[in-house]
Amino acid sequence: MSTKNPKVFFITPPFTQLNTPYPATAYLKGFLNTLGLESHQADLGLEVILQLFSKAGLKQLFANIEASGKKLNENGQRMLRLQQSYLRTIDPVISFLHDKNPTLAHVIAEQNYLPEASRFQQVTDLEWAFGSMGVRDKARHLATLYLEDISDLIIDAVDPHFGFSRYAERLGRSASSFHELNVALEAPLTYIDEILVEILSAKIQSEKPDLVAITAPFPGNLYSALRCGQWIKKHHPQIKVAFGGGYANTELRSLQEPRVFEFVDFITLDDGETPLMNLLEHLRGERELSDLKRTFCCIDGQVTYLNGSKDSDVKQKDVGVPDYTDLPLDKYLSVIEIANPMHRLWSDGRWNKLTLAHGCYWGKCTFCDISLSYIKDYEAATAPMLVDRIEAMIAQTGNNGFHFVDEAAPPALMRDVALEIIRRDLTVVWWTNIRFEKSFTKDLCQLLVRSGCIAVSGGLEVASDRLLTLIDKGVTVSQVAQVADHFTQAGILVHAYLMYGFPTQTAQETVDSLEVVRQLVENQVIHSGFWHQFALTAHSPVGLNPDAYHIKILNPEPGSFANNDLEHADPQGTDHAQFSEGLKKSLFNYMHGIGLDMPLQEWFEFKVPRTQIPKNYIARILTQQDEKIPKANAKICWLGLVPTLGKVSPGKTALCLSMGREEVELLVPEALGTWLVDILARISLGPDKTWTFDEFQKAYSQSGLGNFEQFWQGDIVEELREIGLLVV
Repeated sequence: MSTKNPKVFFITPPFTQLNTPYPATAYLKGFLNTLGLESHQADLGLEVILQLFSKAGLKQLFANIEASGKKLNENGQRMLRLQQSYLRTIDPVISFLHDKNPTLAHVIAEQNYLPEASRFQQVTDLEWAFGSMGVRDKARHLATLYLEDISDLIIDAVDPHFGFSRYAERLGRSASSFHELNVALEAPLTYIDEILVEILSAKIQSEKPDLVAITAPFPGNLYSALRCGQWIKKHHPQIKVAFGGGYANTELRSLQEPRVFEFVDFITLDDGETPLMNLLEHLRGERELSDLKRTFCCIDGQVTYLNGSKDSDVKQKDVGVPDYTDLPLDKYLSVIEIANPMHRLWSDGRWNKLTLAHGCYWGKCTFCDISLSYIKDYEAATAPMLVDRIEAMIAQTGNNGFHFVDEAAPPALMRDVALEIIRRDLTVVWWTNIRFEKSFTKDLCQLLVRSGCIAVSGGLEVASDRLLTLIDKGVTVSQVAQVADHFTQAGILVHAYLMYGFPTQTAQETVDSLEVVRQLVENQVIHSGFWHQFALTAHSPVGLNPDAYHIKILNPEPGSFANNDLEHADPQGTDHAQFSEGLKKSLFNYMHGIGLDMPLQEWFEFKVPRTQIPKNYIARILTQQDEKIPKANAKICWLGLVPTLGKVSPGKTALCLSMGREEVELLVPEALGTWLVDILARISLGPDKTWTFDEFQKAYSQSGLGNFEQFWQGDIVEELREIGLLVV
């Protein structure tokens, strides 16, 4: 095939998120913009949901169920009887979740408008969660339950694979053999498939692409991705189909299964920019097939890995600004699945996605895929460039909310981005993933919140110092508690990723971890968390060297398809799976302020060891003070308005500080007051360079005002640091 400029159409297949686009296609479209190449994109998951969850879609669904004669469970039968109520309410509810019909909140919140099925049985008293004034949030939560009821009906009646953020996920997870997935793809189209290919057909007819590039970030996208490829290759064989994304990058690195290429033509690995650029050159007739980059294809019935390209990967400075053009940003649905302020960030609101740094600056955790490019190849962009991109995306999307989707955002870069946001006087609301490391001081957390940071999520993993060392996490339980407390005191929500079942973990360590988590919640240090059982992956240090962790791999021979997840036995550890329900149930209750005083034994249906963690363990950690003179190269800045002076008495003056909500006056010696007015103006964030602490100290010493250490540790500086004098 040879065309001057192949037309590229990017697809995100069902399903990822209801509230915001997955960013992979926007990233690649932004990159092609830098090359002057036109491309288009579609979120087919959203479009399937919008067609299904409409009056016409539900009318078709109910008719299909009745025509099939399928025997429904009791809940499904009730919903069928209520179908007229669902048909009457679905379009207004979807409009409300688009934030286009806000007054509907009042009737939804009264709970006499929506038809209710089994999901509403969990609703008891929502006043504790939303209060008497949180009408719109309460209504969004109830509307979410309403959608989940319909989802349950779909699963029971027409398609057991359905899920709002995943589809046929079981088929894609741990699929070392392609057989089961292939059988499903050879079967007739499911009810959801029919909707998908109808939408896809219209898109292909409209776009007339030469190349369709499909991203599958998760196992729950894989089946639909291959369904799209299957339909395109059957009905439009002249169109080439490329497949990439997170699933391929982790699962398909040792691919040998030729049947996959009945659905796609090319599968690329890792960063997509250069492989895509090389593929377009090949389609234009400018590059040999053998000179593609990190690309699988099928040649003479054999899966062949092509990596002859000499082109390097695109640097972060050259990837361009993510471009969300073509995506219906006003059609995403803001839902609230559970009444938790941190959890809602994943499902509520439309977030622009942006990466501060490629890879992970730590890159040592032994459970993580640190041998793969998306982790090991660390490269950061500069703060001015990132904030340029932030401004461009705000202008493009009209939205100032950002989710920085880093593996772990680097503290120094977060600091510089925050300083740049404040310096440019921008309004940005953002959240990201972090490591709980000591660089996150109280001052840095205060700076981050001033720049718009509202939440962070980070890995506490196993709340045991022995296991944290084995994981090579680089933190201790004490450090996590103190850092999380710094965020919380600044007003930033904290979510903790928690792990159980790491190799050699004992029942005692599991129970002690739960007690640490209980105390972290009780002391309001973390706002939410999620327990997941340790999963062994082929590309992690544990998977690459299982003997060092005293485990045995049960499926050592790779299959022909996906080869990332490994089954293993842990002879030195406990039966980890039995703890799953108790850990998750206890944390769910803790997040809602319930059961914090219950004995840990009551969460489990089997005997567990008594915790060895003292009841005041976390409280004692939080009282520890470690105030030191800052490092000489630390940055110092004043975030308040420039103060003014008012005469009070001979030799004394009032330093007047105007804050957002109050006026503060500090009585200081006149000479010191004059110096502070000058120095605070100079270290305010403006177009000039940021001062270092060393420069600040020298300026004080040269003023002849006295001993700097006494000044720095005195009451005046303490007051100023409360107001906005930060060292970061």
